[in-house]
Amino acid sequence: MLSQQTMDIIKSTVPVLEVHGLAITKTFYKNLFEAHPELLNIFNHTNQSKGRQQGALANTVYAAAVHIENLDAILPVVHQIGQKHRSLGILPEHYPIVGQFLLAAIKEVLGDAATEEILGAWGEAYGVIADAFIQTEEGLYKEAEEKEGGYRGFKPFKVTKVVTENELVKSFYLVPADGAALPSYQAGQYVSVQVSIPGHPYTHNRQYSLSQAYNGQEYRISIKAEKQATPQGVVSNYLHANLKEGDEIMVSVPAGDFVYNTANGTPVTFLAAGIGATPLLAMYQTAVKENDAKVKFIHSASHIPLHPFERELLGIAFPSKNATYVPVTTAATGHIDQDFLAKHVDTTGEVYLCGPVGFMEAMITNLVAIGMPKENIHFEFFGPAMAL
Repeated sequence: MLSQQTMDIIKSTVPVLEVHGLAITKTFYKNLFEAHPELLNIFNHTNQSKGRQQGALANTVYAAAVHIENLDAILPVVHQIGQKHRSLGILPEHYPIVGQFLLAAIKEVLGDAATEEILGAWGEAYGVIADAFIQTEEGLYKEAEEKEGGYRGFKPFKVTKVVTENELVKSFYLVPADGAALPSYQAGQYVSVQVSIPGHPYTHNRQYSLSQAYNGQEYRISIKAEKQATPQGVVSNYLHANLKEGDEIMVSVPAGDFVYNTANGTPVTFLAAGIGATPLLAMYQTAVKENDAKVKFIHSASHIPLHPFERELLGIAFPSKNATYVPVTTAATGHIDQDFLAKHVDTTGEVYLCGPVGFMEAMITNLVAIGMPKENIHFEFFGPAMAL
């Protein structure tokens, strides 16, 4: 428990964090990696280079300050981040290092304004918040370990099949290399893969959605090869060019709290853009099997070749009297508009949403405008959770 004095001091820093939070987190990561380059074996280098990780941490620190008197309010965020941390192998011994460099970054950016009183309060608050993460993540590690076939960290999986879905997307089918049981997962979850690329001093970790419902036989991840400059696309292009049938790759137990969880009889719409279709595809398979209400999959892409799962989605929808698949090509318009959503989305049901941030911002705004309650809109980011 934090004292009222400590909470008052933390609350007094909210306006400062609103202005300087991003500068603090940028300074934090720069200094952290200079002192501990081995941590680059864990962190996503692309998210660092694009500022996503810094922005996500700034949002988290700000939220902690705003809710310091009721930290229960941020427990869903702790759980979501904890899922990512568990899948990446973040350990309790990493937290004191992070705390040391976070406090030092606050001092470096704020200078004399970061008094001993403020640094002391934040040090105390960080200890409480870090403990919440450590406890949450230990629970998630145990849960992963106690599954049939479960384990901690990463272990080798063998590639049993590679399928070219289109010119940009390949699907990789994976089974445990040791022949053990395949840990179960919920539709919508992801795995982390750990890749060592020749010429790169640190391993790369990436999280990929499981693009089919659990079948007890194999995992499937479907990866779009990014064509932008380095470091964007380093891992996806390497896997496309090099990962072949019979190869092995290090894989975590599935994680994530963006999962299909809609009661039978409730209409549901899956609304995807581009490769954001991958977690929703597993959910769609599950919903069509379990839900006797109307189930619709709307896939938005800028060009027709970017509908890589069209045949599979049609195959799921065709035998069912309740399922519909609607591909949309938006090269001329940019995004699905409000009129389209009003026509195709049942606002008495639920929506699952995944795609680029701009797409999700537009869809959430338009869904709310046509009467969809916010609590019935479920969405997932690829990468660190950013504020919408």
